[in-house]
Amino acid sequence: MRAEIPRFAITLAIVIGVLLWAGAGGGLVWDPIYLSLRVAFMAMLWSLVMGIGFAVLLTWKKLPGADFIDALINVPLVLPPTVLGYYLIVSLGPESAIGRGIQWLTGSDLAFTFNAAVVAAAIGSLPLVVRSIKVGLESIDPSFPAAARTLGAGPVRVFFTIMLPLATPGVIAGAMMGFARSLGDYGATMMFASARPHDNLPTGAIAVIDYIVADKEAAAQRMAITMTVVGVAMLYLANRLTKRMQRRA
Repeated sequence: MRAEIPRFAITLAIVIGVLLWAGAGGGLVWDPIYLSLRVAFMAMLWSLVMGIGFAVLLTWKKLPGADFIDALINVPLVLPPTVLGYYLIVSLGPESAIGRGIQWLTGSDLAFTFNAAVVAAAIGSLPLVVRSIKVGLESIDPSFPAAARTLGAGPVRVFFTIMLPLATPGVIAGAMMGFARSLGDYGATMMFASARPHDNLPTGAIAVIDYIVADKEAAAQRMAITMTVVGVAMLYLANRLTKRMQRRA
């Protein structure tokens, strides 16, 4: 682990340096970045909860139709983002049964809100999270949970005290990949949450298009570079954790 500390420190220094460069002299509007970070963080939490559940389900060897379920979970990777957004509108929009249920429970629609942006980003990043956590669970030596069961531990206790702690690198890597994917979501967010999902503000990805349309090339460049560096840093850290997990296995 000590060998990883310099790499993490260098990565953090690069990210901070790019952020300072982008914000120098008021050259970057921070509000879209903050909104993207909020959406990505909330989407990461939702995708982690769902991802752990789906990963556990897919590691069950007796699961009927496992390949089909795995294909359904991973379909956001191959669908055009606008098609994914369309399905979200149809299934969760105000005219759908689920949408009407949400409106009845909360008093407001889900579509075209901040929460809609979170849902769109979470669904889009879910396959990456599930894959990473599944690899983490499958890398665990089967003798550990087997030994716990022989000592009288139930399935739930085995999972939370043995399986999940040992799969922590996979969970963390999945969280980082989900965060990075959510940070750059565009098509599904635009379709399901609109171009201004919160307080009339765009996310960072949408702001880049707005700047280009408004002929603000410098602002678009700074926004694009900032989001690229943050995304690459998250993926780099996720890759390091994944390799560490594989070496341990």
